[in-house]
Amino acid sequence: MSVQWDGSPPDRAGRGRADGGVRTDDAVRTERPEDGPGRLPAPRPGGRAEARRAARDRFVPVRPGRGGTAEGGRTATRSTRREAPREPRAEARGGGTGNGRRTAVPGSERDGRGGARRLIAWSVAGVMVALAGAGGAVYYKLNGNLRSFDADAISPDRPPESAADAHGNRPVNLLLIGSDSRAGKNSDLGGGDEAGARSDTTILLHVYADHRHAVGISIPRDALVTVPRCKLPNGKWTREQPGQMFNSAFSVGNSETGNPACTLNTVERLTGIRVDHTIEVNFEGFAAMTGAVGGVDVCLPNDIHEGNINPNLGRKGKVVLAKGRQRVSGQQALDYVRLRHGIGDDSDVGRMKRQQAFLASLLAKIKSKGLSPGTLLPLADAATRSMTVDPGLDSAAKLVDFALTLKAIDLHEVKFLTTPWRYSGARIDLVHPAVDTLWRTLQADRTIDGQDATGQQEAAGEPTPTPAPTPTPSTGPSPAVGTDGSPIRVTVYNATNAAGLAARAAETLRAARVTVAGTSSRGTARATTTVEYGTGQRAAAEKVAALFPGAAVAPGQAAGISLRLGRDYAAGGSAAPTATGPAGSPAPLPTEVVSEARSGDDDICSNVSYG
Repeated sequence: MSVQWDGSPPDRAGRGRADGGVRTDDAVRTERPEDGPGRLPAPRPGGRAEARRAARDRFVPVRPGRGGTAEGGRTATRSTRREAPREPRAEARGGGTGNGRRTAVPGSERDGRGGARRLIAWSVAGVMVALAGAGGAVYYKLNGNLRSFDADAISPDRPPESAADAHGNRPVNLLLIGSDSRAGKNSDLGGGDEAGARSDTTILLHVYADHRHAVGISIPRDALVTVPRCKLPNGKWTREQPGQMFNSAFSVGNSETGNPACTLNTVERLTGIRVDHTIEVNFEGFAAMTGAVGGVDVCLPNDIHEGNINPNLGRKGKVVLAKGRQRVSGQQALDYVRLRHGIGDDSDVGRMKRQQAFLASLLAKIKSKGLSPGTLLPLADAATRSMTVDPGLDSAAKLVDFALTLKAIDLHEVKFLTTPWRYSGARIDLVHPAVDTLWRTLQADRTIDGQDATGQQEAAGEPTPTPAPTPTPSTGPSPAVGTDGSPIRVTVYNATNAAGLAARAAETLRAARVTVAGTSSRGTARATTTVEYGTGQRAAAEKVAALFPGAAVAPGQAAGISLRLGRDYAAGGSAAPTATGPAGSPAPLPTEVVSEARSGDDDICSNVSYG
């Protein structure tokens, strides 16, 4: 992919004329500093004939690394060494000039238009080569900026890939992480001196299969979750850790740059959704990005002072961010998205609302400039200096190509919301079954208002035909089946000290038309719910796991499928299945969840605080 980094047109003096000549200025024009690769050189002195000779000399092939031409080693710039008097036209048409300069090629005056065409063709070719070279240099620079984490740091036990729609298009799940690492220049921007790194912001962006809708889900950093096994910098893997703050996953290994792969593993475990790509940007990169787009428009309901930004200051201080609408970049933009105190109830929930508003405003700014390489490359240059990505985005070409696939998304069709939550002392609990329904909504590639966004829906204004009712067999609804067509049979084990879990899980399975082979309270105590499967049963096990969000899928020693319930199930329960089972549409999201969603084109002053 070639990139036109400098697309400015050739100088007016180098344009061809209808009579076959080349327009020049009579006076000598000094070469300006901005006359660089990809632009025509300054016109030569000496009138039209001199310009013809200069053009001919200028495009004689030159050997790489040499300054001479193919004829006698003369340089192509010899005629510019001193100013010469203008030559009479008659002498220019003759064979010689008497001053040692090269004469016109005999017969060239018979086809002036051909000479002009050759000049233009060579000029265009030269510009294209220069631009391609500049584009290559830019991509080389961006590739040098990028860092990626190892593919083998991603858990081998992952949710299945998203299914394609009727047109062969797949949804894309992008994990966005804003880190608060204090490494390098980040300590100056972050205002802290703590070692290590944490995820300050995490958003799971689901781009629907039609690539016209998207929804970003903010995951509270204080939410208590299970952090699965993660790879350490020394190559070893940690043990599973239940009941941990979500943002602690990024800190696993206690490195200065953080552990984005562990956050990816945690999100997949929490949601049951396959993360296709991950992008982590630290303070420095975020500040540079806002400057690259010329600032981002934001709004605040009240003044914010120095003491709100840094509660340890001990005084109110001067106003840092003024009440009302304003454009911020750099440090001010960072202060806005990290702001927690002095507004609303001082909670992280309000901060997530402001982060969603900021991202919507940033997207609006980028789209207003146009999703072209000219817009994306400066933005990518700023971002990639402080960016870590997954192996699937580990080059500038991949990164820009992925960004261009999002250009058809309308701002109104970009939604932002926070996972259903409730306070639990100083922490946040995710609310079940609402949060499980949210994950199933994304797994089914449906919008948060329950609409089909897979590309299979009818065109606007055309009624959707109602299918003829299917007679129900007298023997009752058909059971859920595996890929081989045989009914799915599951044995349920309660591997916790909590009573009644096996019976509750069995009800969930039966409502989804899954056959329950038996229940038992026997089994090794475990923290995480796991669906174990025998030979050839993985696909069926994944269907069962979809009913228990966050459940792991692993090969077992016994034949068939076993559901082993862990402490996570005891704490949060499970989403109630829909009437149509695992393959059916998820239940509607609660009204209070949908009503809190933010559209990408909402007013920047609305819904920016909580409490």
